[in-house]
Amino acid sequence: MSYQAPILVVSSGDRAALVTALSTAKLFPLIDAGWTDARDAVKRLQPAAVIVAGRGAEPSFGALAQQVAAMTPYVPLIAIDPADRSPDNAIPFVATDGNFDRLGARLRAALRVRTLHATVLRRLASDSGALPRLPDTDPIQDATVLLIGRGAAYPALSVALGERLGVVGALSVEAAAKHLNTRDLDGIILGEGFSPRVVDAFLTVLSEDSRFRNFPIVVTAPGPTTSYDLPNLEFALGDPAHIVADAMPLIRQHAFEARLSRTLKSLDAGGLLDPRTGLLTLDAFNRDFATAVYQTQTRGGGLAVARFALTRQDPRAQLDAARIISRLMRRMDFGVLQDDGTVLVVFAETDLRSAQAIARRLSSVMKQTSHGARREQRIDPEVTLATLLPTDSARSVLARLLEHDARRAAS
Repeated sequence: MSYQAPILVVSSGDRAALVTALSTAKLFPLIDAGWTDARDAVKRLQPAAVIVAGRGAEPSFGALAQQVAAMTPYVPLIAIDPADRSPDNAIPFVATDGNFDRLGARLRAALRVRTLHATVLRRLASDSGALPRLPDTDPIQDATVLLIGRGAAYPALSVALGERLGVVGALSVEAAAKHLNTRDLDGIILGEGFSPRVVDAFLTVLSEDSRFRNFPIVVTAPGPTTSYDLPNLEFALGDPAHIVADAMPLIRQHAFEARLSRTLKSLDAGGLLDPRTGLLTLDAFNRDFATAVYQTQTRGGGLAVARFALTRQDPRAQLDAARIISRLMRRMDFGVLQDDGTVLVVFAETDLRSAQAIARRLSSVMKQTSHGARREQRIDPEVTLATLLPTDSARSVLARLLEHDARRAAS
């Protein structure tokens, strides 16, 4: 596989094995550089990716990482056997026993993110200016990871992760499987408490499912020696802070990829979808809701609206709840994340009893989602329902919904 921009390999020592592995994987052109001329090489060559090796160049590594992070489209930076403190955008790669066989797959996965970024930038440059922009915030602010474990280190690891991003907890691989099927996640941290056979079976299942093949997966306990088709699998041992530091760059890359995918879907929909949530934008929702009310009044049928309000005003939890709803709601339904953090969902051709069942299912999934070890960090939505009456307008339905919610809050 060929790329127009070169792949820059920066090292202070022997890099023959590294270059050979990349050449074998047909990743080229490859250009070598030493640490003294690395920044100049990046400026001149505008590489598609940068790979660094060698523990003794930390001072210049930070400046190089900042230079690479500022480039567009996205330029992956992979650090071979990184030191304890690496820049935030340096994706770690542990070359076990000097083996670089997995490096080609890791680099290909990262270059796919670069291609997706270039596609989004091209699409954004060609629109009229009315379509969504890419946010300039750190993608880690939107990230949510699945933490699986039941050992003594689980609480400390949960706290360490929860300080940086959203955390979904699971005490078993069976519970983890349910979250993987219902949630938009940006990585998996597999903690202690499982036998090597269970870990091997779990990783094998993930490698055989195309949805999770490029997922960041960090195993925090000694695992099986089997090779898996998982480019972003890493084994990170040590204290929770060290494990989180190793996992963050891969999680950030996946969160960025997810942001790009949502933006591309929004562009495909003409800007009608909110790229943060996958739900409609507020203007698009208001138009669609007014049309749905008019058509239901004209043709007959049922229409119900649900309002999901979280018990805690946490922007991350609100955003996460909106994404859960976007993923699980029926294709005929539509919704919006409002400015006050509540989510409205319109159930088309649905009576009250059916709407109640659907709303209970969505609420149940959110309640089962934990964002840390403490109960107050759980998503716990309060749901209010209203159905369309023969004399209703779009405005009166929403007014009645708010009235029901205010009456319940006062009681």
